[in-house]
Amino acid sequence: MIEILKARSGNCCELCGATENLGVYTVPPAKNESTDNSLLVCDTCLSQIENPSTMDSNHWRCLNDSMWSEHRPVKVMAWRLLNRLKSEGWSLDLLNMMYLDDEELAFAKDSDDHLDESEKVIHKDSNGTVLSNGDNVVLIKDLKVKGTSMTAKQGTVVRKITLDPENAQYIEGKVEGQQIVILTQYVKRMS
Repeated sequence: MIEILKARSGNCCELCGATENLGVYTVPPAKNESTDNSLLVCDTCLSQIENPSTMDSNHWRCLNDSMWSEHRPVKVMAWRLLNRLKSEGWSLDLLNMMYLDDEELAFAKDSDDHLDESEKVIHKDSNGTVLSNGDNVVLIKDLKVKGTSMTAKQGTVVRKITLDPENAQYIEGKVEGQQIVILTQYVKRMS
């Protein structure tokens, strides 16, 4: 994978153009590395992507160039990072110029980076642990499934949950082969 991305990028960070300490970054919520959801980034970009509170807005002026990339993961990350920096006037100007097709925009919005903190829907389990799409959870209580005679038993593992984008109390997952809605207060995230 890294060799393909090095060839695609000319052996440079696809966001800032740095040539040192390069690695593969898979754009969340994607779990598997592929050229459709990964890009080559330097340590500086990676540390600021993973720790938004450490973002140096001057470093990200490089997005003026990378936002025009022909590669989907680069455009998606540029859009997300510009949204994190929207308190800066220049980043709003770049966002207003940027174009993403419907599929790219949907992928970009999977992160909630475009929302203000007060607008974000944050799903938390019974212990207050933040849940993400694709997490595995365990039921902490027997749950009667509405509309069926089924009871989801305490201790049942629900794999690869999906989060309701509009309600922080709801997640979905399969129990005994049936897709059900579960209240977050009745689950615990598995580590």
